[in-house]
Amino acid sequence: MPLEFNLFMGLCMKKKFHPGFLARNPHLQSMVATSPVRNIGRNPMEDAARESIMEGGNGIRLLGYRSCQPQTKSKGLVILIHGWEGSSHSAYILSTAKYLFGKGYDIFRLNLRDHGESHHLNEGLFHGALIEETFQVVKNICQQSNDLPAYLVGFSLGGNFALRIALRQTTSRIVNLKHVFSISPALDPYKATVCIDESLPFYRLYFLKKWKKSLRKKQALFPEKYDFNGVLDHRTCLALTEAIMPWYPEFTDYRSYFKDYTLLNGAFKELSMPVTIIVSEDDPFIPVDDFLSLEKNPNLHLLIQRYGGHCGFLDFFPYACWYEKLIDRIIRKGIEQKDR
Repeated sequence: MPLEFNLFMGLCMKKKFHPGFLARNPHLQSMVATSPVRNIGRNPMEDAARESIMEGGNGIRLLGYRSCQPQTKSKGLVILIHGWEGSSHSAYILSTAKYLFGKGYDIFRLNLRDHGESHHLNEGLFHGALIEETFQVVKNICQQSNDLPAYLVGFSLGGNFALRIALRQTTSRIVNLKHVFSISPALDPYKATVCIDESLPFYRLYFLKKWKKSLRKKQALFPEKYDFNGVLDHRTCLALTEAIMPWYPEFTDYRSYFKDYTLLNGAFKELSMPVTIIVSEDDPFIPVDDFLSLEKNPNLHLLIQRYGGHCGFLDFFPYACWYEKLIDRIIRKGIEQKDR
């Protein structure tokens, strides 16, 4: 990686997110991050969106939406992956997509399996360890981008997926994938699940409601394969995770399941491409200590902020999203380096 770009990233790591006093509450940050109020008004990115079904190998299909620049040449392709029980239409996805589309990038908003309106596409049930199909779809999206430089942005669980895709560049390279950004990623999904259960009751009820709705939808589509009626009375995310494990015979128990996509204990030692992680100390779900213990790697840029909540990093007066501007700056700097 060029020295000048490393120096630039060093400066980015020193620039902090300093919201106004009223925007420093982590729960307010986390709730507004997913609120529709972020996307009031016309969104040219959505106007340009076209549905796309992408092949993930072995008959797996994932749903996404591609928005191409209508008049000018695109600066690059940005692929966005939502968090658990979110979708390509989540508020933080639409907001980030709108901002970067306005800066001249093509956008692809990808739904993980059984997220958004995609439950009918695959008989198999979603779980967090499904990296093979997600990697293949991201690779296919990049290959269809007419050699544009590509950038991947993941949020929360999607941030975990994005990091695992970055780590695969050592063995299965996506040639035009230039930088991966991970916003509030879950490095240890077991801890994140416990934090959801033990934080404000609102969060637990929010995720349980969405998860149970998704399971009921899957059961209605494939009644001969799924009957979740005996497990949907659980009142914590961890209890429901444990109860649903019989539908995942590849895992011995929920601990082995979580371990399959935990990114600790030297996970980033062999990282071979630029990755930027943005996380806050006050995240209600993601323990910051997991990031403080990560091993050093010249390709790993860790931006730990005092404030920001979970996928928030918003200021309200005037309204602005800190990481949206930062992602654009980092991408533009990388393009400048290439053009020299």
